[in-house]
Amino acid sequence: MTVGEAVDAVDADIRDHRITVDATGLFTLTRHIDLLCHLTTRTAAEAEYQLTPNIAALPPATTLGASASHLGRAVAHYAQALTPLTALTTNAQTTPQQQVDALGHHNSLRIHLDDAGRALAAARTALEAKHPLPAVSPPAPALPHDPTVRRRA
Repeated sequence: MTVGEAVDAVDADIRDHRITVDATGLFTLTRHIDLLCHLTTRTAAEAEYQLTPNIAALPPATTLGASASHLGRAVAHYAQALTPLTALTTNAQTTPQQQVDALGHHNSLRIHLDDAGRALAAARTALEAKHPLPAVSPPAPALPHDPTVRRRA
């Protein structure tokens, strides 16, 4: 599976398994963090491998590096979403005041999940960018041999 296909698979999984405000949502959120961490690590590793010459199957290292940084941002936003989700799932909102107090947590949760989604989309966009192939230059001509120059022994 290419990095682009892996990003698409994680994105599809995230869309198919929405975060809910309950214990299941906490499990799903941590699972999404796990998937994104693995994907970020793989993308960064492939960027490192691309720094070695002659790996034509991978996108350029700069493209992989940009994608890995966007994936890292998605991980960070998911991690920041843990706090409001935990507050919402562990505290009952039975009174009107508790429900009003919970609005800030709902807002924070939504902001972080939306930002994570945008970061994941940016990672995919970075991989889709068309990059020109490096120009192959002809080898440098050999210098003519000067018989008057002596080499040290």
